Amino acid sequence: MDQTFTLLPLHLDPTSKAVSSPLHHLAAALATLTTTHRTLVPLQGQIPPPPLPTNPKRSAQIQKMRDQGNTSLRRSTAASAHEAVQLYTYGVDMALGRPGWEPAALVRDEAATLYANRAQAYMAVSMWPEGAADGATSVELKRGGNGKAWWRRGKCLAEMGRWEEARVWVKEGLEVEGNEGDLVGLNREIEAHLAK
Repeated sequence: MDQTFTLLPLHLDPTSKAVSSPLHHLAAALATLTTTHRTLVPLQGQIPPPPLPTNPKRSAQIQKMRDQGNTSLRRSTAASAHEAVQLYTYGVDMALGRPGWEPAALVRDEAATLYANRAQAYMAVSMWPEGAADGATSVELKRGGNGKAWWRRGKCLAEMGRWEEARVWVKEGLEVEGNEGDLVGLNREIEAHLAK
């Protein structure tokens, strides 16, 4: 293997720390390097810390919002459903507000569950478009193992009279989730309505 060393004429300005060269083919690359260096120098001390374990207090607060929302939703009144929506919204905000260096998978799992639960709360007060949007968001965050979100969006679409769209959604959900009981039942209901 032939190895050669070529000494390139480089000059470092001691005051500006700019690197330059009389060779034209190096000048553009060195100008870019100098610009990048000048951009990064003022950021010293503003770089986020290295990844740390997730903040257990934030996880506990998110779980608390979810549990309180579930408790409110079980009361089966319109006021408690609206309260559940608010609690789930606080939980979503906390989950999505995690620092960027915390694991994205954790954020997706927490947010997917909260969006699915909030979709159920919207359904309890017949807010079908909002429930459909939250169901779709939950599925987007977590496609597999999220049968409830698939069902909730499908049910919301059916309740809005968007039967064909509901059929397509539920069939896609069945492909992902397999023969999940609620989805199979909703699929039968949609097919029966469309057969009329």
